This record gives sequence, structure tokens and C-alpha cells, in this order.
Amino acid sequence: MPKSPSKTSTEAGSLPEFDRTGAVARCGPELVAPEGVEAQTCVMTQDGETWARTYYRNATGEELRSVLTLMGPAGRTVELHCAPAAHDEPGLCETPRIPSPGASRSTTAVAEFLGEGPVDEAPLLLRAGSERAPGAED
Repeated sequence: MPKSPSKTSTEAGSLPEFDRTGAVARCGPELVAPEGVEAQTCVMTQDGETWARTYYRNATGEELRSVLTLMGPAGRTVELHCAPAAHDEPGLCETPRIPSPGASRSTTAVAEFLGEGPVDEAPLLLRAGSERAPGAED
């Protein structure tokens, strides 16, 4: 998982409130699957923009497929396909930034990591989501 001068914990939403660029991060818990993939997913906001970021480590020994989705108000979504390499090094994947005047508190993100095989049959190894902001509307 991301290691930086600020401390990181496995508690939900416990990543530093600000990343090194000054963006505000609202993160879910760091999750680990028995197969060897771990991830933590965040909604990032800065300067009127919002995006999703997932930190991951792929220790499965195989190439994985990952889909990172940012879900905003009124059914707006941004989806990005990532390919976590088959090595035990930390990595990250981010969606494009979208304008978000007022930084909606109901925006969430989820990353899904799939194993090998045809898309319809590939096993879901891990699903990691961001935390919803306190007091956010459903």
C-alpha cells in the first residue's frame, strides 16, 4: 500500500486527509484477498475536480484486470480499466479528473480486481470501495 512520510493505517478512511499534492482523500479500508491482491480505493478532490484512485499490490503471480469506477450524483460515472502487473510492487490507478463544483459528498469509488479467464467467467478476487462522506445523501 502507499507508503509516504505521513502514516497509513488499515482503518477505514485512515489514509492522510491530504495527499502530497494537497488533494483531499476519502478512502475505504485497505483490503487483502487470500489470492494475494490488496487494494485501497479513494475519492480524491482538489480545486473543483474529483477523481477516483486505487492503491494496489498484486502478489498473485499473474496479470490481473481491474476496473476503477467513480460514481457521482445523478448516475454520472467514470470508468477506467487498469492492468495491475504480476509483481509485488505497489501501484496506483486513477480515473480522469472531472469538474465538481461544490465537491459532492455523495461521490463514491469502487475498484474490482478480476483473475484470468474470459471476462464473463473471470473470478472476482477483490472489490474495494471508498467510504461515503459523513452526512452524504443516498
